Amino acid sequence: MAGPVEGIKVIELGVWVAGPAAAGILADWGADVVKIEPPTGDPGRMFGRMLGCDLGVNPPFEMDNRSKRSIVLDLTTDEGRDTAFELLSDADVFVTNVRPGALRRLGLDFESVSARNPRLVYGLITGYGETGPDAERAAYDVAAFWSRAGVASLLTRPGDTPPFQRGGMGDHSAGMTLAAAICAALVARARTGTGQLVSTSLYRQGAYTVSFDLNTYLLTGQPIAVGQRETMGNPCMNNYAAADGRRFWIVGLEGDRHWPPLCRAVGRPEWLDDPRFSDARARFVNGVELIAELDAIFATRPLDEWAEVFAGEPDFFWSPVNSLEDVVADEQFHAAGGIVDVPDGESGVAMVATPADFHGTPWAPRSAAPELGQHTEEILAELKVRRDA
Repeated sequence: MAGPVEGIKVIELGVWVAGPAAAGILADWGADVVKIEPPTGDPGRMFGRMLGCDLGVNPPFEMDNRSKRSIVLDLTTDEGRDTAFELLSDADVFVTNVRPGALRRLGLDFESVSARNPRLVYGLITGYGETGPDAERAAYDVAAFWSRAGVASLLTRPGDTPPFQRGGMGDHSAGMTLAAAICAALVARARTGTGQLVSTSLYRQGAYTVSFDLNTYLLTGQPIAVGQRETMGNPCMNNYAAADGRRFWIVGLEGDRHWPPLCRAVGRPEWLDDPRFSDARARFVNGVELIAELDAIFATRPLDEWAEVFAGEPDFFWSPVNSLEDVVADEQFHAAGGIVDVPDGESGVAMVATPADFHGTPWAPRSAAPELGQHTEEILAELKVRRDA
């Protein structure tokens, strides 16, 4: 079985990451995704060169475009647009992150497309939303998700410059949201017989990502302070360094539950009765002192030794701060299904799996990302057969 949405036909007009990611999730889950590309190709095909990959591979593009078919159409021509409309005429889903103004100029806006295929679910990702003064403003996720939505600010220590976002973080989040919305719209179509426009924006996705903070501000008028490691109000929710320099995070969110196992793990059972640290309020007031003492203790052993100690305390919650190399070497990452084998010719290549499993309708990738226009003749032949039928 190819996955839970096997038999669903998706037409993608996506560029860079967000739109292709949404369609890529549906492709992983079994949909037949036809990717429309201009003669110059999706600009995401340049990622490999931009990253300096010298092995002829394009890992970011492969991630979001595996199991798809590529057709080259020049949508600035009548012939190209006619073919696009023909593809959409019996499709279940259209996915795009092209700006709404450009879609209107091409005649591929929701109103135009749905008039020809009322059952179509039209999935749209924008930068800042469909209305308002910046609806047509160009955006990458670094702008709309990371910067403008407050994510970068909330990750910036006072006095520091904002950190740089890793590639595609907001795009992939928005892609997951749109894929979920599309599936919900398909459920609604089964009930009503009619498709609909479903949309999200990078800006909204960023705001939702920090909604713990944003909703607190909306309801109280008070922001949550940006944490600094040396002065954390709850020293049991903090990161520390072991003797070998490897960092780890302890996550003692519940004081009554998590403080005693921490005291035992670090060999300080007397802290349970120490008035400086005996309750959450005292640990908050004396947090700087407690963090300094924990720093000194944790610096006495390498992380592997601490891991053995921590394993003896079931209510001690912690995690290593992993590098990419650590993640790839982590047995649990593989056991959790984090890697998927993507067929590529006579062999396969290991890639990151999209993060959902279906135990009744399991999915598996069917092919690597297509070459530009690889399936143009095949798809045009399918259209001819349909016309002649």
